[in-house]
Amino acid sequence: MGKRNQERRRAKKKQRDARQRVRAEQERAFGASFGFGADGCDCGDPFCTVGGGASVPRPRGPRTVADLLDEAMGRVCAIPLEDSARREAALGRAAALFTKAGMGNAVLAAGGAVLHEVWHRGWQPADVVRAARRELKARHGRLAADLVAAEHRAYPAAALDERWAGQLTSVSAELWWGDDDAYLTGAAAREKCEPTVLGRAMVELLDLLSGLPEISQLMPPPCKTGPGNAAGSSGTEAPVLAKVRGLLAKAESTEFPEEAEALTAKAQQLMARHSIDAALLDTERGTRQVPGGVRVGVDAPYEEPKVHLLQAVAQANRCRAVWSRNLGFSTVVGFAADVRAVELLYTSLLVQAQSALQAAGTRTYRDGASRTRSYRQSFLTAYATRISQRLSRATEQAIKAAGEDHGPGLLPVLASRAQAVDDQVDELFTELSYNHSQTHARDREGWAHGTAAANRAQLHGHADALG
Repeated sequence: MGKRNQERRRAKKKQRDARQRVRAEQERAFGASFGFGADGCDCGDPFCTVGGGASVPRPRGPRTVADLLDEAMGRVCAIPLEDSARREAALGRAAALFTKAGMGNAVLAAGGAVLHEVWHRGWQPADVVRAARRELKARHGRLAADLVAAEHRAYPAAALDERWAGQLTSVSAELWWGDDDAYLTGAAAREKCEPTVLGRAMVELLDLLSGLPEISQLMPPPCKTGPGNAAGSSGTEAPVLAKVRGLLAKAESTEFPEEAEALTAKAQQLMARHSIDAALLDTERGTRQVPGGVRVGVDAPYEEPKVHLLQAVAQANRCRAVWSRNLGFSTVVGFAADVRAVELLYTSLLVQAQSALQAAGTRTYRDGASRTRSYRQSFLTAYATRISQRLSRATEQAIKAAGEDHGPGLLPVLASRAQAVDDQVDELFTELSYNHSQTHARDREGWAHGTAAANRAQLHGHADALG
């Protein structure tokens, strides 16, 4: 077994062990899914299950559909992931319950209880839907969005962070159904499947969500009182970012490389100037901004060169990017304007790279065997490497030009903000490890074409800064 495969297996085992620990805790708590829990949360809900403590006993009486689902989910969560036969049987029994009347109300209530705890473990709506799609299937992602929409009915709009609310839109968390008891019928029709098939998917989803590990809290969960923007958030988006978004959209859609270069260059100019102006303005006003963070999904295949590209864009915009390999995302930490610039530019560069890959088509060896994967891996690795080089030079040139306009006071301001970002990373990731391994490229043609594509993706308006 190769070293890379051994590392992957060790990482997966570590993730399974962490999920199993959470799962054991969830088994004890799942009986309280419908409000018979502890009072350890500061959300003001006397029946919240977050935080431990003595539970309130369930009232005696006939077992309801909610009780049956609760017990079935408790059994599923109690079975180790490696015990596939027992888990399969437990999943089948739980899925069979979804033919019973009243299950729509029960499953939405169960989902709400699980999500309430998941928010307190640091997860956000986009993270939850991404995890469902990544670990399970696209159907589970859609069901996760439904659960998120249902759970958020409990919160007034003022209780949601602005970026949190934006994620609800991005994952299509909408209340498309009427009465909750009719939800499963509508969902089965949408998914074109039988109720038991949908039920199994929902049980798998609840099982996954219940085992999600604790991650860094980047913004307050919705049950916290008051609106409160996330750290580093500046509230209303600056108008310049709307212009940047429009320029990058045009750069992605044009068929002419020269036009894409000009549009991307203009967008980078606007972002760089906006970031520096924001830093100087905060200093002049004595405003103390705190760096925040945002999670960016890194999907298979070719995760490593994509992460390399994201880190290059983050570094150029005075941010840090921390890759959580086993969870499928990187966390970009920085000040609000810089983080938003990273999101926009990385997304645009990735779209342009993928368009170039698609246009390049497939590749084969002389014997007819496919080398498409090797070609694309090498292409993206070269693309990320060259973009990193060009961004570094462009950033140096941008700082030099701004220093000529603003004088010697600029560099101390930028240094102070860089230190603040480093401190925030240390606070969010107390057990951060550094891996300096490089992604290898084995296809000469892919490397050459990736470098050429990166050279075409001009990132700054000054030609002499882009060598």
